[in-house]
Amino acid sequence: MNIHMLRRAKAPLALMAAVMLAVSACGGDDDGDDGNGGGSGGSELSGSVKVDGSSTVAPLTTAAAELFAEEQPKVQVTVGTSGTGGGFEKFCNGETDISDASRPIKDEEIAACKEKGVTYEEFQIANDALTVVVPKENDWVECLTTEQLKKIWEPDSKVNNWNQVDPKFPDEELKLFGPGTDSGTFDYFTDEINGEEGASRTDYSPSEDDNVIVQGVAGSKGGLGYFGFSYFEENSDKLKALQIDGGEGCVGPSVESAQDGSYTPLARPLFIYPSAKALEREEVLGFVEYYVEDHKAIAEDAQFIPLNAEQETELKADLDKLKAAAG
Repeated sequence: MNIHMLRRAKAPLALMAAVMLAVSACGGDDDGDDGNGGGSGGSELSGSVKVDGSSTVAPLTTAAAELFAEEQPKVQVTVGTSGTGGGFEKFCNGETDISDASRPIKDEEIAACKEKGVTYEEFQIANDALTVVVPKENDWVECLTTEQLKKIWEPDSKVNNWNQVDPKFPDEELKLFGPGTDSGTFDYFTDEINGEEGASRTDYSPSEDDNVIVQGVAGSKGGLGYFGFSYFEENSDKLKALQIDGGEGCVGPSVESAQDGSYTPLARPLFIYPSAKALEREEVLGFVEYYVEDHKAIAEDAQFIPLNAEQETELKADLDKLKAAAG
C-alpha cells in the first residue's frame, strides 16, 4: 500500500462535509456471472446503496454511481462525506453498505466491526497523490522538502511566516489549511510527514470539506494546504501544486509519479470497504461488481489515477473473496 492518487474534474462536485449526495444508480446484472459491469443478462435492479466516508474517495464513488445509473436507473446510491473515521463508525454500526477510505482501517475500527459482526474486504480502488498547494500567485516556492513540511506542520510548531521556512522566502504570513482529524488524509499526512499518525499543530483552519480548504488557500496570499490530487486538478486555475523532495530530489504529483512510486512519501492507495452482508442484496452486489469491473473507466471519468496491472489483479481477487463470504 504505497501508492495513491485521486481525481474528479469533468463535473466538479461541491462535496459538503455533512451532506449526502443522492445519485440514481444501479448495477449491470443481478447474478454477476459474466463479470461485465456488474452482471450478466441485463436484469433490472432496484433498491438503495448507502456509502459514507472519505471526502477524497467520494468523487470517485459518485462517478461510479453516475455511470452505474445509466445501466440501472432504479437503484439509488447515496454518497456521504463524513470523513474516513466517521465513515468507518457508521459502517461498523451497520448503517452503511460501503465505506470510502483514504487510509486502511485501524485496529480499533476492525474491533468495532468485529463486535457488531460486520464482515468486509478492503478493496484498493484507485491511487492518489496527496498534494500540497499554494495560491497560483505564489511565485517564491516550487518545491518543499519533507523536513520543511515537518517544520511547518509538526506539533507545537511556531512557524507563522514563509521566511521562517526558508530565509530566501519573503516576509509573508503563512496561513495553513488542512483536513480535520476525522480525515484519512490527515492521518496519512501526519504519519508520513510528522512521523506519527495524528501528530499535528492545531492552530490551522481545519475542514472535512476539501472545497473549503481550496477556498481558504486560494483566498490567502501566504496560504498553504493539502488534500487529494483531484481537488487540485479541479482548481488548478487558482492553485499551484508544489513538488516534494523526500530525499531523492523534487518530484511533482502526477499519474506517472503516483503509479511508479517516485512521488514519495505522499503517494497513497484509496479504498472502498463493502460489507459481506450488504452483498447479499442484488443491488449492492451489482454496484460493487460494476465498480470493480469498470474501475479504470470510472477512475478516468472521475480523473483519478487508475490501478496498475498488479493492483487490478488483487482487486478482482478481493471481490471473489467477499462474494464467497457473502454466500
